[in-house]
Amino acid sequence: MNVIAKSRLEENTASPWITLILAVACGLIAANLYYTQPLVESISSAVGLSSGAAGLIVTLTQIGYGIGLLFIVPLGDLLENRKLVVTLLILTAIVLIIAAEVRSAALFLAASLLIGVGSVAAQVLVPYAAHLSPEETRGRNVGNVMSGLLLGIMLARPVSSLVENYFGWHAIFILSSAMLLVLALVLAKVLPARRPQTTVNYPAILSSMLRLLKTTPILRRRALYHAFLFGMFSLFWTTVPLVLTSPVFHFSSTGVALFALAGVSGAAAAPIAGRLADKGLLRAATGLSIVLVILSGLLPMLFAGGSILSIVILVAAAILLDMGVSANMVLGQRAIFALGAEVRSRLNGLYMAIFFAGGAIGSAVGGWAYAMGGWQAALWVGVLFPALAMLYFFTEKRGVRG
Repeated sequence: MNVIAKSRLEENTASPWITLILAVACGLIAANLYYTQPLVESISSAVGLSSGAAGLIVTLTQIGYGIGLLFIVPLGDLLENRKLVVTLLILTAIVLIIAAEVRSAALFLAASLLIGVGSVAAQVLVPYAAHLSPEETRGRNVGNVMSGLLLGIMLARPVSSLVENYFGWHAIFILSSAMLLVLALVLAKVLPARRPQTTVNYPAILSSMLRLLKTTPILRRRALYHAFLFGMFSLFWTTVPLVLTSPVFHFSSTGVALFALAGVSGAAAAPIAGRLADKGLLRAATGLSIVLVILSGLLPMLFAGGSILSIVILVAAAILLDMGVSANMVLGQRAIFALGAEVRSRLNGLYMAIFFAGGAIGSAVGGWAYAMGGWQAALWVGVLFPALAMLYFFTEKRGVRG
């Protein structure tokens, strides 16, 4: 299969209304990956998980997502996309209700894994949005959809914290289940069908992914760029709650939630990045996004202590970080989606899986660095990630697409 061939069956039917629906859908779906992060203590107590095993709640959700990226998302190149997404949403809604009601640690952990698997429905919708878009507006439309996804990710933690404060931890699972069922009905009604034109079967689809990784340098480059940036993103958002709740700042859990809300504005960079890519400024926009992430790690080093200025600087750093990461994610997808409609789902699955691994490394290293040397040490380690991305960026030849 020639990965740079354009599909003869591209349907350029992405209206603003459809793009908005896809953006909302991706946000509601992706949020399920992060709802549990601030609820770990409450959930582990309720289902009988020890403190040492409590981290499995989040870990298994992430593992499930990784499994889905590699084994479910590629089905977007094989099966009718609308039906695939609706099926995933209904199954995930059922699992969310089970998670809200079970009192067994083993069952809750199994549900967490399946929630992660089902949440990859968002990553079926992103290449679907690219398929519906003409070349000249593809970056903008993908950017708009990704801004919805990123808003869902960024809002998930503060929203789940606030919902727990008023209604208990079960409520967010029930609420999300209801939203996914409504979403499934809406998508089944309004989305145009998209059946990939392919003669290959599922085993052939999976076996082709390794070949795509080996033979698609743009994919490798864009995935590594974002793995480094997402490593810094995960490190920051893993350690900054520890800093804010420490004796230096004395933030409550609600205060941490409000701080997280401040970073949401960074998602606005996603559609802007898409527009820049559409104008042929992919390389310049990539360099700028890496610089923003580097600055987000350096700024907090300049102002230590619990002053108002320090808090303002932290908020600014969070916004810069989210802007850089949001922009670069869209730039990467814009580059790989230009390779052809027939392999977009597989390319997207590989892209997401690789940078997701970078995020997992960032979270783990961030916790270790904070425990060993505090906030400053964590920041220095974090800055290494985008610094490596910048060094790799300098090896990119001018005029090479992606």
